[in-house]
Amino acid sequence: MNATDCSALHDDPLCFQPTAFPFYYTPKAHLVEGVPDFVLTLAAPVVAYWALSIFFHLLDISGWQWLEKYRLHDSPEVQSRNKVSRTEVVWAVILQQVIQTVVGLIGLSNEAALAVNHADELRRLARSIEPLASALLGDRIRPYLLAQVADFVYWWGIPVLQFFGAMFIIDTWQYFLHRLMHVNKFLYKHLHSWHHRLYVPYAFGALYNHPLEGLLLDSLGALIAELATCMSTRQAMLLFAFSTFKTVDDHCGYNLPWDPLQLMTGNNADYHDIHHQIIGIKSNFSQPFFVHWDTLLGTRMTRQDIALRRQKNTKTQ
Repeated sequence: MNATDCSALHDDPLCFQPTAFPFYYTPKAHLVEGVPDFVLTLAAPVVAYWALSIFFHLLDISGWQWLEKYRLHDSPEVQSRNKVSRTEVVWAVILQQVIQTVVGLIGLSNEAALAVNHADELRRLARSIEPLASALLGDRIRPYLLAQVADFVYWWGIPVLQFFGAMFIIDTWQYFLHRLMHVNKFLYKHLHSWHHRLYVPYAFGALYNHPLEGLLLDSLGALIAELATCMSTRQAMLLFAFSTFKTVDDHCGYNLPWDPLQLMTGNNADYHDIHHQIIGIKSNFSQPFFVHWDTLLGTRMTRQDIALRRQKNTKTQ
């Protein structure tokens, strides 16, 4: 493809219009007027955490009888089996979120001064993908079709790959570190046992951890995923908010058939609840998105597995 002089040719399809954006993008300097995106990115997971936690807490205290069939545990069981008060949980979560914010201040970049010329980036991408596109779609791919392919890859393909790549990195980081904290007695006793004081999880206890574990497992893992996938500040905002929603939902204490976060994958509140029980404490280490590591490495446990194990134990007695 010859270099296109877009200063002279405005009708060439490879002269991408600087105002042609997908619906999800805004060229505004700040998503919220007067508030830098960098600040919103730090605030997003905190707001997401308490917003969804309050929603589930309202369900907990609603007294609605129709919800009872969706509860994983009875309300009295939450009070009697957990080893830490709700007040202690709230203060520990606030401390972790303070640490999380400090890590973000250090590790995240402020892109306010960076102005990306998307038209130039699209032309550069079109030139780089032309050989592959020509091989797949024909030796002489038309400029209009090449422009369409480049536009799709730039605005949809690359961001989706970045997002799923970040999810995979977070899952991988958390699975192996989480499993290590169960295998290593010192780490379990001094760090991870904090989280398992909540034998019966509830939403705003999702980030009840030892501060050092919270730093290593959650904050550092998310930051590594964001940096490794070269996300923009706004992409990081979405990733951090979404992963927080998912983590809270995984501890909500309800098996809700209409909850989109629980329908997304098999790694949901019911799946993680098994891990919090004595019978499953050496299983279901995957969090927060998918269960592939548990499946591949033989640490997955389902309700059916529990029923079969109890049935075998009954027969041997």
